Amino acid sequence: MTLWKYKTPGIPDEEFERTQRVPITKEEVRVVQISKARLRPGQIVYDIGCGSGSVSIEAALQIESSGRVLAVDHDEAAIELTKKNMEKFGVSNISVIHGDAKKEIPGLERADTIFVGGTGGDTKEIVKLSEDKLKSGGRIVIGTILIETLYAILQTLDRLQFEAVDITQVTISKSKKTSTGTMMLARNPVTIISATRI
Repeated sequence: MTLWKYKTPGIPDEEFERTQRVPITKEEVRVVQISKARLRPGQIVYDIGCGSGSVSIEAALQIESSGRVLAVDHDEAAIELTKKNMEKFGVSNISVIHGDAKKEIPGLERADTIFVGGTGGDTKEIVKLSEDKLKSGGRIVIGTILIETLYAILQTLDRLQFEAVDITQVTISKSKKTSTGTMMLARNPVTIISATRI
């Protein structure tokens, strides 16, 4: 039985196993990314740069047991954390792959959706590789913080076989109790680029 009993995405961040050095895609950003992916049961999904596995878990729940998530990360700590979260949430339709995404992607089966997250500066190359692995009509969803990465991705998507490119910037503030009341603390803006493979 899964820990998350709802059909809607948006598992609170504190429900995930976490460590300081492995990044997590924050709850509200994750909800937008899942929405932009337009997931359906039975799909094949990549989560490139899976980190803590939060996107993998949310995607796995959306595509149900008939689908499969291929979660890739070069960091052993991220791989172990993703496995811990799979166990915690009772999710078994995720295959965790430890390795360099640029070397692993060419050998993977074709995907309906590809999420691209923390890739250590290789995002442009990963987007190029993703074009060949996405089925026609498939979706790519990329989360980025740096303006330079956003620029490089948009240039790359323009040259490749993608259409309906959408750019959404998400700026979240979360409440925090203080001794005198409640204040809002801003988080870093995240830009989400999504597109459809022609």
